[in-house]
Amino acid sequence: MKNSQITFIGGGNMASCLIGGLLADGFPRQKIAVADPDAATRASLRERFGCQVSASSAAFIAAADVVILAVKPQVMRTVVSELPADTPLLLSVAAGVRSGQLQHWLGRQAAIIRAMPNTPALVSSGATALFANEQVSAGQRELAEFILRAVGLTLWLEDETAMDAVTAVSGSGPAYFFYFMEAIEAAGRELGLSAEVAHLLTLQTTLGAARMALESEASVAELRHQVTSPGGTTERALQMLESDAVAEKISAAVRAARARSQELSMMLDEGTS
Repeated sequence: MKNSQITFIGGGNMASCLIGGLLADGFPRQKIAVADPDAATRASLRERFGCQVSASSAAFIAAADVVILAVKPQVMRTVVSELPADTPLLLSVAAGVRSGQLQHWLGRQAAIIRAMPNTPALVSSGATALFANEQVSAGQRELAEFILRAVGLTLWLEDETAMDAVTAVSGSGPAYFFYFMEAIEAAGRELGLSAEVAHLLTLQTTLGAARMALESEASVAELRHQVTSPGGTTERALQMLESDAVAEKISAAVRAARARSQELSMMLDEGTS
């Protein structure tokens, strides 16, 4: 895999975190190229990573084994429609852009993988779902997984329509946990804890709970029961959450996020007709 040539179109946050993860895994920097129209972005990438940079992708694509589309969904159609006919595997990390849309804009059959990483990829703790169309080979699947695994967990979807649910669960998911953490931290301050103590206790407790869930064979429901003593403080707190139907509201919020993901994809579909 480390002999593969990787070309990024777009040098923003997601491209930067993928490049950083690859280099941390020992991937050779001379095998990474980035095309971005912004001079400041190119200068920053060159200084931080020592990779090849250019305002144009043309020179990089000819030698690439994979082209990673890391641009905003709003400009994806323009970028893809300008790609040359001999462009290799396309790996898109743009939210809401379906593989069929990419193929339509490209104007031909092509090997396309759609990936949905989330923002914890920025600290190498991401969760990424991937979907490959029928033109993608086994070797290309391995290459895409190798790249995304540099920033966290990867898993494959057999049905691309599930990507809207992935967006709602893991794509938007960090914000749900930040919201809950924010509320706990505020409650701690209201109970008399200093801002620093409330902040650190909330963060470490969140991290610890996540690690317990990851490393335990028990389900999260079982773990919850294990730390809830009958008649204790935790039980009283959970009873309050249940009386306010918090679980149902969380479910409704995730469904709303999925619906919005579907709406955004349909808006992009209007540009394919």
